[in-house]
Amino acid sequence: MQGNFTYHNPTKLYFGEEAMSHLAGELKGYGPVVMLSYGGGSIKKNGIYDAVVAVLKETGKTIVEDPGVMPNPTYEKVMEGCHLVRDNKVDLILAVGGGSTIDYAKAVSASAYCEEDAWEKYWVKQGWPSCQTVAVGSVLTMVGTGSEMNGGSVITNRKAGFKLGKVFGPALYPKFTILNPRFTMTVPQYQMVAGFFDIMSHLMEQYFAGKADCTTDYLIEGLMRSLIHSSRIAAKNPQDYEARANIMWTATWALNTLLKCGKGGDWEVHQIGHAIGLVTDATHGMTLASVSLPYYRHVMQDGLHQFVRFATNVWGVRPEGKSDEQVANEGLSCLESWMKEIGVVMHSSELGVSEKNLQAVTDAVKILPVGYRTLTRDEVVEILRESM
Repeated sequence: MQGNFTYHNPTKLYFGEEAMSHLAGELKGYGPVVMLSYGGGSIKKNGIYDAVVAVLKETGKTIVEDPGVMPNPTYEKVMEGCHLVRDNKVDLILAVGGGSTIDYAKAVSASAYCEEDAWEKYWVKQGWPSCQTVAVGSVLTMVGTGSEMNGGSVITNRKAGFKLGKVFGPALYPKFTILNPRFTMTVPQYQMVAGFFDIMSHLMEQYFAGKADCTTDYLIEGLMRSLIHSSRIAAKNPQDYEARANIMWTATWALNTLLKCGKGGDWEVHQIGHAIGLVTDATHGMTLASVSLPYYRHVMQDGLHQFVRFATNVWGVRPEGKSDEQVANEGLSCLESWMKEIGVVMHSSELGVSEKNLQAVTDAVKILPVGYRTLTRDEVVEILRESM
């Protein structure tokens, strides 16, 4: 373990099939006006909307409807939410959906009373709220982002030409989150496996950094093995409760800030994935899947020791009689086989990336000076071409 850190996570989690029974008690701690934020309306078809609204009415809340949060929430939509918050004097934003809806709720919370340009302040300059914020709670229906227990908020600004993330402090974490694994069974297979890879990517982004013997790496390896095991079961039988529950719990711990303790991080796969999502509006987890193997093969030599560890400790590769490079490559081949097994997108061309928009994607990539190697813009192009 290296460095100094403080770990504090204020989000209260209610997990399991009876988790919704705690929503009424949580709502009593907030004022009378609740903004109900959700996506395209699938929660109205699967009964989750009715269940949540029933609790809101039971607790005497005034409901401000805020539907239409898109999978890659836009800054324009955030501004619409800000108007609803101010006009209705909202006391709590209740996000019902996946990570995009929760990311959106945090963005609205931080921006509604911000007197500056919120995009510039938070997502460009990475500043901090100095204004009134609004409490956020969540009911999770799709796993992947970990947004239910962190301060992350990824927003797309098409006018500015960027999709950027901002990690707010604990004050913007959801105050509470309802985690019922049954709710995740309403998600289509494509979205489900995209979420699985999003979890894996979060783990790898934090794993492939640093050189010291770190307790956090052992935690990440255990979570990876759990995810690999349960995802194989869920991909074949999405209704397997135990598998879906294990995956839901792994997703939360993969990105609730615990795993960055004592480590750095990479996050360049996410930057490239965000750029693809900006240009093509593709599903986030699939954008990550499409570029991960080209990226990791590109930087493998720079962090060879960790890629060897990944192969042996996560995938069970036997190192006897092999060079470090052979072991590391075998580990990445195991990753590739698992990706194909669960059914994620393997090539960015399947998502709409082509030579015609390659420059637009490249220009939208934010290059971070982190991980084992800081990319050049030419290397980004090379990785994207390999991903196609």
